[in-house]
Parts: sequence; structure tokens; C-alpha cells
Amino acid sequence: MHTPELLAPAGDFECLETALRFGADAVYLAGQHFGMRTASKNFSPEDLAKAVELAHAAGKKIYVACNIIPHPKDMKKLPAWLEEIAAAGADAIIVSDLGTMQLAQKHAPRQDIHISTQAGITNAETARAYHELGATRVILARELMLEEIYDIRANTPKELEIECFVHGAMCVSFSGRCLLSNYLTGRDANAGACAQPCRWRFSLMEETRPGQHFPVLEDENGTHIMHAKDLCMLAHIPQLLEAGITSLKIEGRAKSAYYAAIATNAYRVALDCALQKKDLPAWVLMEPMKMSHREYCTGFFFDRPNETAQVYLDGGYMRRWEVIGIVEHCEHGRCFAEQRGRAFAGDKLEALSPGKAPVAITLDDLRGEGGEEIDATRHAKMKFSFGCETKLERGTILRRNIQ
Repeated sequence: MHTPELLAPAGDFECLETALRFGADAVYLAGQHFGMRTASKNFSPEDLAKAVELAHAAGKKIYVACNIIPHPKDMKKLPAWLEEIAAAGADAIIVSDLGTMQLAQKHAPRQDIHISTQAGITNAETARAYHELGATRVILARELMLEEIYDIRANTPKELEIECFVHGAMCVSFSGRCLLSNYLTGRDANAGACAQPCRWRFSLMEETRPGQHFPVLEDENGTHIMHAKDLCMLAHIPQLLEAGITSLKIEGRAKSAYYAAIATNAYRVALDCALQKKDLPAWVLMEPMKMSHREYCTGFFFDRPNETAQVYLDGGYMRRWEVIGIVEHCEHGRCFAEQRGRAFAGDKLEALSPGKAPVAITLDDLRGEGGEEIDATRHAKMKFSFGCETKLERGTILRRNIQ
């Protein structure tokens, strides 16, 4: 069995460091332009150079997304950014159209080319065509069933890498190409500025009864008629390996460092268990429930998701846990950490370290940076410590159940 790559998202430097710490083999990110997540902080040329240096020092890779559907004004500015990517030494550039691909080959000739899911690759013929044009990897459309991925892998050159999304938000449109945001808000979804109107609550209004709104389904709460569930393939990694997928991709460049940690850690353990033919520990399957998420489904992998992948009545995220601190070090029976959310003396917490099951701890003998007794961590990023016989490694996440 081949060993696939675990690919994690990073919208800023904290997310990048977290994803690498929790087991990503590679991280994908974007600059401050040309990426499909303009809501993220993203990376300046200086940040990108630091990101590549950090990843390469750990034996990991960095892929840079230049995958908007570009207009003429974008193409004029793109060559300079491609040259910055090349200068930083990133491992690959993710593109969605042929013009960007050709510019990348001209201005960043040593970087691999990955074809974005935005290109809508759904068959082996299209995958081979991109490979013949110089692509080293194709990121398949999310609309594919697992049996179709088998077919694409069997009918494409072995050296062509195949990447698939395995976790995260699903878009209701074909391969992310949508104009709903453009029409309703003037924000271009295909340039990374999607307002996600598909997540809004819609109702009907009859022409002769202005102001009277009727739910699309007969329910007093209305309905989210285009609101997809989140994808989660954590329990199905062995089937993905059998299909010959090269890279397992986690969605979420607009999400938090905590999300990057939890998702990366869970899929790292699941992937390693699959490769070693071990049973997946029960705690791993619970991890996706401990970050902000919608209802989960398996997308298109096993069947056409008619009712199974749609959220009809509830448009919000479920959030049952919150981060209260990040461990810096432990010594002499005390744990020293930096605050990420208010915590109180006596709180019951979980500590999550890379590759390990969560450990239950209590905030006993809570003290401030100067060693003074405190009843709560009341200031953003304040330093604090507490008594802890368990030696927790640097970067361990301290979280609290809020339900």
C-alpha cells in the first residue's frame, strides 16, 4: 500500500505552525491576492519565505494557491507574485485555469503545478490532458464517487498525483464555481470573496401578498435549501488508500488554528492506523465533534447525496468545545501556558497533544505570570500556570467543554 500525503490548510502563520506540529506532511496556503479565501489573513512574500523555511526544516512541503478564476486585471499582477513564490522556494503552485498555468510555468518554472478542484476534473481524459500540459497533480472535483476515482487512477499515468478533499465544508455549486454571491452581494465567489448566500435562510413570497413570507418547507423556522453538510471521511481512510489517492486534503484555510490542530491530528492518527492495519481508536472518531462544525456526511464518495448531505432546518455551526490555552512548558509539577480563552480555577479540561488521546486535567492552584494566585485567566494571551503531574509537551492544546 502506498503512503499518501496528509495535506492541511493554513490561513495564517499560527495555523501553519499548528498544522505542522500536529502531523501534516504538507500545508497549502495563499498570498494576499489570487487565493480563494480572502477572509483569511494569508501570507505576505516575507511570511511565505518564512513558511517555506519552517516547513522544509521539518521535511514538509508548502503549496501556494493561485486558484481564483482571474480577470484581465489579475493577470497583469500575477507574474510578480509567481516570481515571489519561486524565490521563496515553495514546492507547488495550485492553479485553476490554463492562463495561470502557463504564467506559472514561465515565471516559476521549478515549481510543480497542481490543478485546483475549481477546474472540475471528473474523468481520466481531462486529468491526462492536464498532465500532458505539465501538471504534476490534479485535485479532483468533489462531485466524484469513490468508484469513479478508482477509474481515474487506473487510467492515468502513475506519476500523476491525485488529490482529494476528505474533510471540511462542502459547496453547493459545481466544483466551487458559483455566481450566487455575485448576484446577491456583488462579492465574487470565484475570486475568493464568497458571502456564502447558500447558507442563508430562504422563504417564498406570493406576488399578490407582498411582505408575507412562506417557508419552502412547511416549518416555522424556514429552511436552508442549498445548505450542504460538512464532509468527514475519517472513518473511511482504508477505502481512500485502496483507491490510490496520493494526497488527503483537509478544507479550511479560513478556519482557526484549533481547527487545523484537531482535524490534522485526527486524520494523522487515522492515516497511520490504516497504513499499519490497526483499528482506529474510538477517541479519534470523536475529535471532529470537538471543533466548530456542521452536521457531517460522506459527500459523494459512496452514493448520490440526496437527503443525506443537506441541512434543512439549522444553518449554524455546532460548537461544544473552546480553547482556553496553549502549553509552553512543564516543570516541577506545574504546567505553564498562554491564554486563548478565559478559564477559571477548578475548571475541568482536556489536554490534546499530537498523536495522543486527550488527557483529563483540572486547573488546580491557578497562578498568574508572577506566581500570584488568581481565580481566572482574564487577559488575552496572558501567561499562567497550574499544578499538573502530567508532563505536557509544548504546543499542547487546553480545551473546555462548554455544553
